[in-house]
Amino acid sequence: MSGYIRLLRDNPNYARLWLAQCVSLLGDWFNTIVLSTLVTRYSNGSGIALSIFLLARFLPPLIVSPYAGVLVDRFDRKRLLIFSDLSRAVIVILFLLANTPDKLWLIYLLTTFQFAMSAIFEPGRNAILPSLVKQDDLLKANTLGNVTWSLMLAVGAIAGGLVQGIFGDAFALGVDAASFLISALFMMGIRMPSQPIEESAVSHTPVEATKEDKSKRTFGEALRYIAQNPFTAAVLLVKAGGSLGNIDALIVIYATQIFVVGQGGGGSIGILYSFFGIGALLGPAILNRFSDGTPRVLRRLIIVAYAWMMIAWLLYGAAPTMLLAGIALTLRGMGGSVYWTYSSVILQKTVPDHYLGRLFSVDMGGFYLSTVLSTVLTGVLLEINTLPIGAFFGANPNGVTSLLLLQLQQNGIRQVSFTWGLLSLIPLVLWSAAVYMMERHRRYETALASA
Repeated sequence: MSGYIRLLRDNPNYARLWLAQCVSLLGDWFNTIVLSTLVTRYSNGSGIALSIFLLARFLPPLIVSPYAGVLVDRFDRKRLLIFSDLSRAVIVILFLLANTPDKLWLIYLLTTFQFAMSAIFEPGRNAILPSLVKQDDLLKANTLGNVTWSLMLAVGAIAGGLVQGIFGDAFALGVDAASFLISALFMMGIRMPSQPIEESAVSHTPVEATKEDKSKRTFGEALRYIAQNPFTAAVLLVKAGGSLGNIDALIVIYATQIFVVGQGGGGSIGILYSFFGIGALLGPAILNRFSDGTPRVLRRLIIVAYAWMMIAWLLYGAAPTMLLAGIALTLRGMGGSVYWTYSSVILQKTVPDHYLGRLFSVDMGGFYLSTVLSTVLTGVLLEINTLPIGAFFGANPNGVTSLLLLQLQQNGIRQVSFTWGLLSLIPLVLWSAAVYMMERHRRYETALASA
């Protein structure tokens, strides 16, 4: 803890970025709770409707990411972050217009715009970090960012459910809009240095560039850099592999159809997300004890994270109670937080600053692509595993049949989790093989150098 306090004390500009993140994330979870319950309520619990909502969150960033990365490398990163926050504050206020079931389309539309703006923020924030902290502090800074995400998830999810239940949807959305405004104010106070505090180990090009140089920073140039650096390309696939399977959809489905607490399951959504947040907090806290911050060790620990997530999927599918489902989500959060943090640190330590925006946009693009495909498949699997059951029993089943129908539907939902557990073995095996090849290549280069 003292190391994180020192990091914030010695880096006031990073501290402002961190405070902006704290406030913004708190509001984000208010937004997630409210809109998830509204979509479920307006669509009578349709898995397809929920999948469309999640696609509206993840598909726009996938499309926008290549352009966002170019913007981050060409223009002032601080101003882009402020613009992203202010635009999202306006969009969130407009959600208040979606107050009846026939306005479900408006939730989809506004969510699309909101997350298109988010596509600028994430690569911008990741790219700006090496300009604010030293290389040796990047692991701490990224870990603190993920710990903050975890704490805000644990606190914000429960608080969002409570606030929505007590004060209503409009108040919770107002909190979210205010959080973006406060975040923008914190970032306005950041004073950017003229160049990163320390260049990455592989960067030998000047960071100061003329306007003409910056105009040549194209997405195609970034793709050529990736093609010439296959180990970097492998790291860019880590978030995509870890995002195989949509945990958000299954949290909402479990909360609204299996472990229902509160109005429309809003309370249980908050509880389950809190377990997930606690896990995201614990993961780096545990594995950082075994890490020296070097890319070699971080790559190995990502294997552990992938293994945790595969086990978590299987446990989640088998969980008979909310407590056991929460434990599975804790393990899933542990793995997710580790692979996310460590893959970001590896990129920040091995990629030149003037490529960071575009490479992080590719990094996030892989995450969004995996999430979009997983969301579509999750929605289809949910419909396949539940709708035919209801059709078989008819529109008006008796009491005993209703209980049997409910049990069969829940089993169908659990089967989706088992499916993702088995599929998550793929990224675990592929990444393990990639790490083996990287280390073998390094040993070969070392042997040549010493010959």
